[in-house]
Amino acid sequence: MSLRSLASLLVVVATLQVANAAVTRKVRCPDGVHTASNAVCCPLFAVVDDLQENLFDGGECGEETHESLRLTFHDAIGFSPALARQHKFGGGGADGSIITFDTVETAFHANTGIDEIVGVQKPLVAKHNMTAGDFIQLAGAVGFSNCAGAPRLEYLHGRPPAVAPSTDLLVPEPFDSVTKILARFADAGFTPDEVVALLASHSVAAADHVDPKIPGTPFDSTASSFDSQIFIEVQLRGTLFPGSSGNQGEVESPLRGEIRLQSDHDIARDPRTACEWQSFVGNQAKLQSAFKAAMSKLAILGHNRHDLVDCSEVIPIPPPPNTRAHIPAGLSNRDIEQACKAKPFPILPVDPGPATSVAPVPPS
Repeated sequence: MSLRSLASLLVVVATLQVANAAVTRKVRCPDGVHTASNAVCCPLFAVVDDLQENLFDGGECGEETHESLRLTFHDAIGFSPALARQHKFGGGGADGSIITFDTVETAFHANTGIDEIVGVQKPLVAKHNMTAGDFIQLAGAVGFSNCAGAPRLEYLHGRPPAVAPSTDLLVPEPFDSVTKILARFADAGFTPDEVVALLASHSVAAADHVDPKIPGTPFDSTASSFDSQIFIEVQLRGTLFPGSSGNQGEVESPLRGEIRLQSDHDIARDPRTACEWQSFVGNQAKLQSAFKAAMSKLAILGHNRHDLVDCSEVIPIPPPPNTRAHIPAGLSNRDIEQACKAKPFPILPVDPGPATSVAPVPPS
């Protein structure tokens, strides 16, 4: 190697080292405790501490976590490029309009019950001097981090304030057909596989208003753990209603104390989505990666990610999984309603003991 070539190589190496150092250099936050990749992320550590202590009951995967995660979706999905092409306002996506214009959006039928978490979060938005769009996504990611088995969600910061309320009828309803649901998501930029991935959120969720007589009724038997039980239990043959029958958007469930949405039931059995639904059973790694990717996309609907700052480091690291894929006690693998024609449903261990009864999620 000539001296000129060696010198050129050394220059390249030095340049790469400087560039790498610039990328990885951290700034020390004013609190003297934390460091961050960008100074704008520093104030968020205090917000996270406040959320954990005062909204999420010291770091629980409970009712407020479930409702905060629901809010991330109901705010963000108000986004329709199809309406924009018709020269109509298609919503601002993940812009916080559901809080900023709460008297409008909480009155939408699909947002029934969302006024409760909006009422809790709205004063916190003002307290921390954040835009509502940023706060909703931050709170959702922080609350979700309390659920065992959850992936650590991405959090990008810097959404501008909402300028107008979202348009009604953009949030899918549990009584909508699969075709209508997939079309609504496709308009917002999601594939059928991504729709199924987003429904993993029902692993840590409960219904308060599908049957208002039994608030806090979970969608699966492990409502404080992010796992694949939702994909197993929705595939089980429904035999009962946990409360009253005849509720719009509800179909029979397999377990006492568990509620099943018509949309979940239908998506699990539709040929366009059944195999993707089944693919999550017992596959925690895929469940985590697919949900994280779909949520990263949802959380910035209406925005350009290059205009935002990655502050994901402020999100706590979730606890590890604490469940295994199983058939609840009292049922068997024969109770699975096979829907995917390409591959048989996995044979799962069956919990011993008396028939499973699912307890409601207690109020915060």
